[in-house]
Amino acid sequence: MELTQQLARWAERVERNLDLYLARESNLEPRLLDAMRYALLNGGKRIRPALVYMSCELCGGTPEQADRAAAAIEAIHSYSLVHDDLPAMDDDELRRGRPTCHIAFDEATAILAGDALQCFAFELLSEADSGQDASTQLALMRILATASGARGMVAGQAFDLTHVGKALTLSQLQAMHAHKTGRLITAALLLGATAAGCRDDATLERLERFGDLIGLAFQVKDDLLDIEGDTLTLGKPQGSDVAQNKPTYPALLGLDGARSRLRQLHEDALTALAPFGDRAAALNALATFIVTRDH
Repeated sequence: MELTQQLARWAERVERNLDLYLARESNLEPRLLDAMRYALLNGGKRIRPALVYMSCELCGGTPEQADRAAAAIEAIHSYSLVHDDLPAMDDDELRRGRPTCHIAFDEATAILAGDALQCFAFELLSEADSGQDASTQLALMRILATASGARGMVAGQAFDLTHVGKALTLSQLQAMHAHKTGRLITAALLLGATAAGCRDDATLERLERFGDLIGLAFQVKDDLLDIEGDTLTLGKPQGSDVAQNKPTYPALLGLDGARSRLRQLHEDALTALAPFGDRAAALNALATFIVTRDH
């Protein structure tokens, strides 16, 4: 199956499940649920859920075993985008081609929707009918929590905000991206493997290495697209990083240097999965998609 077909299949599956899971939430304040739906079910590439499903499949698992983890990581990702877009953070007005959540609703509702989506992710992983035993549920929650918080995504965003306009070394820039973007991508792979029951350290280490590499590649490509892309295709304002004087790979390495770095990350990612042979075909294709996409 072609990668585009696989991505469409996984995206449709996770969106259908998210819709079902959201329908069970409290309707005390319909506007809150509307904002959660707006943030969560508004398109996007669904890369992180796809990684959950692909790594679960690589480890011999079924889609049913990965459903909750795939939905949970997309909820975390969506909450982070809602908060990142706020005036106090990146102050963006466009996301995925539509007004950002705080523009479509209001700031307070957007903040609360993001808060609720974060909690929603852990509800999904911890519910009794998840189909996983308690030890696996605990492992899944720990993977996602560690990748999302002060040791992962939130730390990267905080570092980013406090270093706008400041010169960074390459190692600082890489560490920032590894936390802000990479931790959640790596977590997706570990969530899928764990949901499948994989406990083999060598397999988990290879998946973690692959995730770290494509996580950085994803951010390097985003930095390049901010310069080389266009607003209509990107679905968000082109040039926003430059306008805000944010630290990026092109700013530090130049365009040619950033492109070279992207190629090396791609090659290293494919090497990390080489021991899996054909079992890794889908993940290899996704790595190639990440570094060649136009949005």
